[in-house]
Amino acid sequence: MTETTEKTNVVPEGFMTEKFPLKKRGYGEEQPGIKIGPFKIRIPLIHHEWQWTECAAAMFLGVACLGAGVTTTMTTFGLNEPANIAALGLTENGAFLMALTFGVLNAVCYYLPSLLGDPVVPGWITPALPLTLKFLEQWSIPDYATGNVDRIKAMIALQMLVALCFLIMGATGIGRKLVECVPMSIKAGIVLGAGITAGVNVFQARMPAAPWTVAIACLLSYLFLFNPSFERKARTSNFWRLVRNQGVVPAQLFAIILAPILLREIPMPQIQWGLTPLSFGFVMEHFTIFGIGFPEMSFFLAAIPSALTTYIIAFSDFVLAKEVVAEATAARPDEVVIFDAGRSNLVSFLRNGIMSVFAPWVPMCGPLWASGLLTITERYKRGYKTMRTYWGGVCTFRASTVIAVMILPLVTLIKPAFAIFFGITMAVQCFACGNIGMRMATTANERGIACVIAAALTFFTPAQALLVGIIVWAVVEGSESVVRFKNRKATAA
Repeated sequence: MTETTEKTNVVPEGFMTEKFPLKKRGYGEEQPGIKIGPFKIRIPLIHHEWQWTECAAAMFLGVACLGAGVTTTMTTFGLNEPANIAALGLTENGAFLMALTFGVLNAVCYYLPSLLGDPVVPGWITPALPLTLKFLEQWSIPDYATGNVDRIKAMIALQMLVALCFLIMGATGIGRKLVECVPMSIKAGIVLGAGITAGVNVFQARMPAAPWTVAIACLLSYLFLFNPSFERKARTSNFWRLVRNQGVVPAQLFAIILAPILLREIPMPQIQWGLTPLSFGFVMEHFTIFGIGFPEMSFFLAAIPSALTTYIIAFSDFVLAKEVVAEATAARPDEVVIFDAGRSNLVSFLRNGIMSVFAPWVPMCGPLWASGLLTITERYKRGYKTMRTYWGGVCTFRASTVIAVMILPLVTLIKPAFAIFFGITMAVQCFACGNIGMRMATTANERGIACVIAAALTFFTPAQALLVGIIVWAVVEGSESVVRFKNRKATAA
C-alpha cells in the first residue's frame, strides 16, 4: 500500500502473510523478539525479513566507515611507521591486515544495538574524535621496539571511562541532569571546539597528502549535505532525494573511482582475495590489557575531563535518535517501535566496554550514526510494501556490515581512500559542529565564551580547555547565575 493508505490505519493487503519473518505481529503491535532483561533480541528471518537494499548499502558504507576508523586507529597507534611495523615483525600489508581485526570486532559491536532491541544505526562519537586525538597527543606515538605504549594505555583508560559514563549516567539518570547543569556557553564551546579542531586536522594532516582529492571530496560532501538549492531539488525529485539521502557517498565514490585515475594523488587499489584474516591473539598481546597491562591510575585521572566531555557530546545523540524514530514511526501505524534511552545507554556501555578490553577503538562507540539511520527511515516511511518491519532495515544494515568487512576484495578495493574518508568525516564535522555550536549560543556573552573555549580546545588538552572555559564563564556569567538562582529560590518560597 502507499504511504498515504498506511496513515489512514487501513491494514495493508497481505499484512504479515509473507514467509519471512517467521514471527508475525498484529497490526499496530511491536515486532516480536526474545526478551532478556531490558533487551529484546531479534534474529534475521525469524524476527525480521532480510532487506537487500540495506544489505547493498552496507557493503559499501559499512566498509568505508570501518576503514576510516581502522586508519585512524593505525595512525594514532603508530602502525603506519616503518620502524614500528618492523618492531612488531610485520610487513606494511601485514600491519594493515592485522589492524582490520579492530574493524571486524567493531563491526560486531555495530550490530549489537539493533540485535538487542535498540532501534538505531550506531556509529562513532564523531564530534568527540578531534578532542580524543588532542587528548592522546599528551603521550608520544607508541614505540614498540622500546615498549613505550603509554598512548595505547591512555586510550584504553579513556574508553573504559566513557563506557562507565554510559553505564552510570544511563542507569541512574544522572546523565540528563549533568548535561542540563552544564551552562549552554560551555556546551556550545565544546561543540564549536570539536568543529575547529576537526578543521585543523583536515588542513594540517589530510590536505598535504592529497590536496586536490581532499578538497574536491569535501566540497562534494558540502554540496550534497548542505546546499539549499540541492535540498529544494531533492524535495521535488525522487531521484535527487535518493542521491541526497546517501550523504557523503558520492564524495567517497569520487575518492575511490575517479581520484586515482584523474588526480593520481592516491594509488590504484591492489585487490587481495579471500576472507579478511583475524589476528585477535596478536591484537590482545600488543594493544590490550592482557598484553601491555592495565593502565595506571594516572591515565584514568587524566582521562576524566575528556570522558565527561565525550559523554556530554554523545548525549545529544539519544535526543536525536528518539526524534528520528518517532518521526519515522508516525507514518507507520502498523508497527510500534520503542526507543528507550536507558537501554541505548546500556548498549553503548557494552560496545565501549568490549572495545576497550579487546581492541581499543580511537573513534569510540557512539549511540547514533544519523545519516545512516535517516537513509533507512526514509525508506521505512514509504510503507509496508517497502519494508515490512522497522527491524528489517536497521538489523540488516549492521548485520551486513559484519559480512562486508570480512570480504577482503571489497576492503582492499576501498583501502587507498581510507585516509580520504577520514578527511571527509572531519570536514563534515567541522561544518556541522560550527553550525550547531553557533546556534546553541543565543546571547553575545554565550557566543564569546564558546569562542574562547573553542580556541582553547585547539591548543590545549580537553581538561585544560574546560578549566579555561569554567574560569571565563565564572568571570563573565557566574554572578548573573547566582542572581537567577536566588530569584528562583525566592519565587519558590
